[in-house]
Order: sequence, then structure tokens, then C-alpha cells
Amino acid sequence: MKLVIGLGNPGSKYVGTRHNVGFDVVRELARRYGVGQPQAKFQGEYQDVLIQSEKILLIAPQTFMNRSGESVWQFVRFYQPKPADIVVICDDMNLPTGRLRWRPSGSAGGQKGLNDIIQRLGHQAFSRLRIGVGRPPGRMDVTAWVLGRFCENEKEDMEHAVVRAADSVEKWITEGIESTMVEFNRQVTED
Repeated sequence: MKLVIGLGNPGSKYVGTRHNVGFDVVRELARRYGVGQPQAKFQGEYQDVLIQSEKILLIAPQTFMNRSGESVWQFVRFYQPKPADIVVICDDMNLPTGRLRWRPSGSAGGQKGLNDIIQRLGHQAFSRLRIGVGRPPGRMDVTAWVLGRFCENEKEDMEHAVVRAADSVEKWITEGIESTMVEFNRQVTED
């Protein structure tokens, strides 16, 4: 079984914010493959789906971003996937808005949800998909930026990025991390 974990903050107050793009990708995959509503377990919402005959657990921790590891650790302890069968999807301010970046492992790079997961699991050996949300303008507070909603001129790009991110998760499931990085880490250019 593979675990696809989207990070974000629970509650309607945070829907559509930059910090919740991980939730958006999990929701898109559930729309494509899910039957019924998500279930509650281990301080998270989850849904079992089949993608290309692979059993996948879509997870949205409900512990708030900075404490995502609490929920993730419980799912990992219970299901015992190999580290290579886990992907965490999160926002990244160091990438341009809508840009995707896959990695097979690595540091948290300042992302507090990823950092909490690394601390709780005791390793960095899981895949991660970062989705660019851009940097705050001027001296704007970073927290206000990630908890803010996308500007009108960014919304279409982000909707496209969420669909593309879900497509990339499908490829990761069926073909692995290397071919996923080759296809989805490159900058998409307009024709």
C-alpha cells in the first residue's frame, strides 16, 4: 500500500489558502478515484482508493500544518509502508507559483509540516512533492502569505498546477520517482 499525504490546515477558514495545496491535490485524486466520503482516523481524514490496481491511502492530516507528523506517524505505524511508498505533498514558497518539484528524500527546506513529519518518523527517506506558491511581496509576513488566498491572476495557474500535481502522483504510483521527476520537475512553458 502507498500513502499519499497532502498537507494543509483543517477547517473552512483555510480552504483555498496557499498552505492548503496539499489538501487540494488529495481532494483531486479522491474526486478521480474515490467512492464515498473520507473517513476519520489517526487525527486525519483518509480514503482508500485503487489507482491502476494499486491500493492507495489518500490522507489529509487534521492536526494543522505544523503538527502534521502526529497524524502521519500514526498512519505509518499502523500500515507500515516502506519509506519509498510514502509521498508528502506540500506548498513551497521557494518555488514560483504553480511549479512542481519532486524529490525522493531530503530536508524539510523550511517547510514546518515536512519538518514535523521528519522529526516524528525519524528519517527523511520518503518522497515529497512541493508545489510552488511564490514568495510574499515586499516585507509581507510569511505566515500571512501562506495563510492567504491566491490572487485572481494566480487562481487559474494554481488550478492547473493541482491537476498536474495529481497527474504526477498517478505517474509516481505507476512508474516510480525517477520518471516522475524527469517529466514533472521541468518548467512548463506556454506554446
